[in-house]
Amino acid sequence: MAPTVQQRVGMTTRRSFLGKSIALGAGVVGAGLLVDGLPVLTAEASGSPTEGDIAILRFLAAAEIIESDLWQQYNELGGIQDSEVPGGTGNAAYTNALQQLDGDMPQYVHDNTDDEFSHWFFINAYLKSVGAEPVNLDPFRRLPSSTAPGAQQIKRLTNLMELVIDTSWWEKYRSDSKNPDFGDTFAPAVPGLLKGKFPAIPRHKEDLEGSTATTATNHLQAIANTAGFHFAFIEQGGTSLYPSLAQRVTDPVVLRILLSIGPTEAMHFQTWHDKAGNAPAITDPTNGLTFPNLAGSTDPLLEGNLIMPEPTIFLNPAFPHVSIVRPTNTQMAATSALQALVNDNLFAGQSNDFLEFLSSLATAADNARRGV
Repeated sequence: MAPTVQQRVGMTTRRSFLGKSIALGAGVVGAGLLVDGLPVLTAEASGSPTEGDIAILRFLAAAEIIESDLWQQYNELGGIQDSEVPGGTGNAAYTNALQQLDGDMPQYVHDNTDDEFSHWFFINAYLKSVGAEPVNLDPFRRLPSSTAPGAQQIKRLTNLMELVIDTSWWEKYRSDSKNPDFGDTFAPAVPGLLKGKFPAIPRHKEDLEGSTATTATNHLQAIANTAGFHFAFIEQGGTSLYPSLAQRVTDPVVLRILLSIGPTEAMHFQTWHDKAGNAPAITDPTNGLTFPNLAGSTDPLLEGNLIMPEPTIFLNPAFPHVSIVRPTNTQMAATSALQALVNDNLFAGQSNDFLEFLSSLATAADNARRGV
């Protein structure tokens, strides 16, 4: 399957997952001859994935394609466009607004984008190597791009211009007495992001009016702040999804794939969690969206620099509190992850057949059962 996002076709990623393993042959992954550009794997390298294992990998491949699509949009406007992650020409005003959260934001956006593409390419390559069908979402690329200077004019899977962002992950990782696996709920750090449909990228040149490469209007800064919280929202989802689905895997090789990719999502989340706390406390005059001063808060459930997972209840409240990823309950994990993206309004404007296809993948993944 060749992705239609033109800037990635034939490109080598920062980790070079596919190219290096193929070039080095059996010494890396137990590979033999090449078939259709992919290694013929030995039994040790390919494993014996069950139907459930394949279903889990197919859902994760779809999730990584979706992540790649949204991160590509962020990189085109606010990241670094280079041979690793080409496409777009950047937008100086939006990039400057992102850099109010951290001066290295363009590099972080670039690297997160590169990572998600590598996950997509690797999982699909593995599926094909064991005779399973890779996931192709190209027929569903129907949504328009931002028309702001710097964005490619190609069709997208995701919509970053009408988001409804749940920021309850902020309190979730600061609470020392609650855990979503016990049914607990958490207050959002930025309540306003749940009350409207807000852009996380400039939608058009009008969103840039009054801003420059060195100064941002409160409107453009609010867009960049929204992106900062959306970055963390997306990656905390992946942080939970991989260990939740790993509990349903049977084959050791497939388990190794999930245990190797999953922690990179946690690394992404930790980075974005830290940067979101630096979002300037401003109000967007065009819609009233207000960002609180989290960096200056002394409330332990809001304080900006408390980004390490607070020890909390796990498995049984009688056990000592422990620092953990949460949630990791495996029941309906894929369906819940998909519903979170739907609630995020990430698919605004998408077709019912797209959502039905994703739902079928999620159901199949949730129906997987670990063998013994």
